Amino acid sequence: MTELELIDGLINQNKEAIQYLVKNYQRNVIKTAYYFVSNMEDAEDLSQDVFLEILKNIGRYKKNSSLYTWIYRITVNKSLDHLRKQKRRNILHQIGIFMQVSNDGMNRPDKEPATIDTRNDDKEKRKILDSAVNSLPDNQRIAFILNKYEELAYKEIAEIMNLSLSSIESLIHRAKLNLQKKLVNHFSEYAKKNK
Repeated sequence: MTELELIDGLINQNKEAIQYLVKNYQRNVIKTAYYFVSNMEDAEDLSQDVFLEILKNIGRYKKNSSLYTWIYRITVNKSLDHLRKQKRRNILHQIGIFMQVSNDGMNRPDKEPATIDTRNDDKEKRKILDSAVNSLPDNQRIAFILNKYEELAYKEIAEIMNLSLSSIESLIHRAKLNLQKKLVNHFSEYAKKNK
């Protein structure tokens, strides 16, 4: 099925076109969403939202970029929206805990930390890296994830983000510098080299 046939089929809500879309794009959509949200269940939920968005707005799709690029844009935007909502929920949760502690007049002790073993060490490093990537400014984070995790070329990222090639190069360079600053203190082998 060509891209034009797929688009026409989606506009007409053709069952075969919808199945083709999901079969050929779902894996990449989930993978991209996962790189942003770091949770497979959320990534799978977001992929459903992405496909619903595609079906809802396919009539407005402008053919000035490939369908693939348009789907990436929707996935990135849905993922960022999810992160913003999650951040708001976390802030409200923290306020709720603070208010409960203030009302109770005492702090409740946190659970005792588990003993760290080498298996958890890799998970912890991954968590630190994910946290550092997620703390980057939005455009840097998007460009970095699409380049390093999705292995897209700068030109493809420029299309997806609707920015110039030089802007993408600059964003990725700044993302690397920011990550280096954030991670140098967490990983002692790098901290010793930079002292």
